[in-house]
Amino acid sequence: MKDIRARSYVAIMVSIAIAALILRITAKQIITVNISQNESGALTTLKLISAALESYAKGNNNIFPSGLSVLVQTAPRYLDKDYISESPIKGYNYNCSTLQPSVYSCSAIPVKCNVSAKKVYTVNTGGLLLSEECSKKD
Repeated sequence: MKDIRARSYVAIMVSIAIAALILRITAKQIITVNISQNESGALTTLKLISAALESYAKGNNNIFPSGLSVLVQTAPRYLDKDYISESPIKGYNYNCSTLQPSVYSCSAIPVKCNVSAKKVYTVNTGGLLLSEECSKKD
């Protein structure tokens, strides 16, 4: 009788180990897909911000606005929302470290490196887009 119980416990332990392994693999894939979507969204958002800044400057004697909120408040609107004040958005915080009349530099920084995203993106005057691993920015 003890032999049957021992086999049952072993079978249960093996089943739990297999279930845990499957769960771990599935969770890792979900995180990878989420990171990919967040990074894609950040790139799109920075391109949108850059295009809005460049369009604003083109219509205002090549002078960039003092903040992204100007792009939301003007008529016509250059942006649908102020991405800096509404951060974090989909795993990224947005900021414009430089926003002067003649130059700008805006970044998308992961909320949590290697969890919400793996890359930091920066767009500079003229739409120059740069990326680097977020671990370098921590």
